[in-house]
Amino acid sequence: MIKKLENRKWKVLKSTPLLNCGPWLNIRQELVELPSGAQIPTWFVMHFPNWINVIAITRDGQFVIEDQYRHALGETHYELVAGVIDEGETPLQAAQRELSEETGFGGGEWQLFMTLSPNPTNHTNLSYTFLATGVEKLTEQHQERTEDIRVHLFEREEVMELLQAGEFVQALHAAPLWKYFAEHPKKDKID
Repeated sequence: MIKKLENRKWKVLKSTPLLNCGPWLNIRQELVELPSGAQIPTWFVMHFPNWINVIAITRDGQFVIEDQYRHALGETHYELVAGVIDEGETPLQAAQRELSEETGFGGGEWQLFMTLSPNPTNHTNLSYTFLATGVEKLTEQHQERTEDIRVHLFEREEVMELLQAGEFVQALHAAPLWKYFAEHPKKDKID
């Protein structure tokens, strides 16, 4: 049995807001004191809303994958369905909404698959990944006007090939896929 870690929390001596962009991004600078008494005079904390990702698999075993351009990298890559959890939504509600809006797929069986921190060093949010199996096309995409998402249906082997080739550069998408393939070494049959 793995021993539970002791939480060695830092003490915040001073917190100064630096940037407030509403629900999307807030940054503060903190003066912190470690349990040893050592102080770090400048620590930046970024607050983002919580996020979701979806590993969506159709009844016949195809993975619902997107591609999007990401401006910070200046590149287009393959991704899982992903998005922000809106105020008042549960992570599951957000995941189901995003899958429907971005791809037109829905239904199926849903389970929370894993929860990750995008960067526990300075991000306050979590990313919840759901596994949705037995999904089917229910409607057309309903993208926001600022979205340009292309949807692909890939066989299991194709997704693994894309992963191995580094085509999923978003770490919060690659990690759940690697976990999925580790836990499901053979194609699951969905009735």
